[in-house]
Amino acid sequence: MFTKQYELWMQKQIAEEKNHRRRELLEKGLSHGTVEFLRSIWYPVVGSFKHLHAEWEVRDFHQGYRYLDLAFMPGGAKGNIEIQDYRTHARDLDTRRFKDLCRRQSLLSLDGWIWLPVAYLSIREEPEFCKQLVLSFVGKFLSFDADAGLDWLEAETVRFARRLLRPFTPNELAGHLRITERYARKVLHRLVDSNHLVVASGNIRYRTFQLNVGDSLRLSDGRTKRRYDA
Repeated sequence: MFTKQYELWMQKQIAEEKNHRRRELLEKGLSHGTVEFLRSIWYPVVGSFKHLHAEWEVRDFHQGYRYLDLAFMPGGAKGNIEIQDYRTHARDLDTRRFKDLCRRQSLLSLDGWIWLPVAYLSIREEPEFCKQLVLSFVGKFLSFDADAGLDWLEAETVRFARRLLRPFTPNELAGHLRITERYARKVLHRLVDSNHLVVASGNIRYRTFQLNVGDSLRLSDGRTKRRYDA
């Protein structure tokens, strides 16, 4: 599934790109680290490449061009994911290159970009930690308005999941809503059935739940656009 969706995503970007500089970069293909991040971290967590743009071109203050590994831009927001390879970003980094990297990050941050650097070694050795980073990163861009079709307990559960952006237990939710754990489980199962939440652990008896990030992005897309365009 990943390979097919990845290829469709890349083909679409290349076909729609009018800027020859970015199109040439896309045609060369993404770095091994970026592809591994998408394969093992981003796609399992988010479930799609919606709002994600590879090799995104930005202008710097000296009228030059810089390219972001992965720009995440739902509704006009600006998120930047950089895959940091140890060989190119640490061991072989000279003073001039180090200063330029710091300047680049500073200028992008001042221009409103939310920056998420991810070490390639962490992708390989700490995938669960990286998934949590992605959950928190994507959460920065989610609308916190709940679906109007939910009752108040379900709506507050979705808000609770969005604030945590980590797996949580029925007991945690019961304490938050001040209801029994048994009733909390009923609320959670309804939200799993409606795709607002997903099961994070457990087979026969579900132990933890978390926000369905991909579905939340799709549901909040219109509200997010108005919020950032305001």
